[in-house]
Amino acid sequence: MKTPKMEVNISEDFSLCFACGQANPIGLKLKPIYDGEKVRAEFIPGEYHQGWNNTTHGGILYTLLDEITAYAILCCGLEFGVTAKSEVRFKHIAPIGEPIQLSAWVTKLSKRLAETKGVLALKDSTVLAEIDSIFYLGRQSKWTVLWDMDGVIADSESFHFAAWQEIFAKRAINFTRKDFIKLFGARNDFIIHTILGEKLPEKDIETIALEKEAIFREKAKGNIRPFPGAIKLLNAIKRGNFRMALVSSAPKENIDLVLAELGIEECFNCIISGREVSESKPSPQVYLLAAEKLGAEPKDCIVVEDSPLGVKAANTAGMRCLAVTNSQLKQDLEEADKVVDSLEDIDLITLLYRVKS
Repeated sequence: MKTPKMEVNISEDFSLCFACGQANPIGLKLKPIYDGEKVRAEFIPGEYHQGWNNTTHGGILYTLLDEITAYAILCCGLEFGVTAKSEVRFKHIAPIGEPIQLSAWVTKLSKRLAETKGVLALKDSTVLAEIDSIFYLGRQSKWTVLWDMDGVIADSESFHFAAWQEIFAKRAINFTRKDFIKLFGARNDFIIHTILGEKLPEKDIETIALEKEAIFREKAKGNIRPFPGAIKLLNAIKRGNFRMALVSSAPKENIDLVLAELGIEECFNCIISGREVSESKPSPQVYLLAAEKLGAEPKDCIVVEDSPLGVKAANTAGMRCLAVTNSQLKQDLEEADKVVDSLEDIDLITLLYRVKS
């Protein structure tokens, strides 16, 4: 099979796509999600989708199958796929007004072609139609995901707060939770300068920072837990062969501890620590460095953050930003492109295609 030359501009607005475009007034408005193994969606056919009386038109059923299998291609880290061949088997009538469950997955993947399987079924598992398709493949996706660590992946906030309280108490300073929340996500020198003043000698700042992190690691070791949904999303992105970086204000010793505790050392293409840049968040330096190391343009990067300082850093870098309210109030993160209460609410497709710039 000869692969044709394809010119597809994926940067264009596809909001009017008949199958998934949310702005198309006569479209199907599908919202596929990826559970880590299969792409799934639900569609309820209405009276304008029928062929025979009270029966969903076969063309609509094919459209559902073609769309859901195309999304399976996107979850493999490819920018797009173009249908080359499809074999559809209609097995049961699809009544209008009854929810149809869509599912699809890739069965075989090569450099130029992908083979997919798609199924439509009623809620009682009655199979309505199946499809086996072959897609011509586009280029590798440019999407790159940059993860903050503390407060996004690792539920480590309490250990950092306790360590800072201990450090500042030795200096007769009452470090409140309000102080901590305001500064969470910043680098140690930024926090120390903010609390103790700008005139503190650099050697004293380094000493305080080292002491604080030693206390943190002592408290955190054996107690780090991931936030709900974080590991599942990480694994889905990795399976899709998308580029990922861990970008943290923390020192490398903390990063190594957290990654080992959670067993996610192999998830990232590169790791950037706070010591590799001269400025703390909200400066965009750390995110721009990550993009540079991965060979990614800022416009193709999606940052996952939990702090206002991190959100500002992502915005200043010209990147999209998903914020999760693990450590902050929703109203404090409203500058992000999308804010969620848990990463359990985010799948790979939502992350890549529904976090708007």
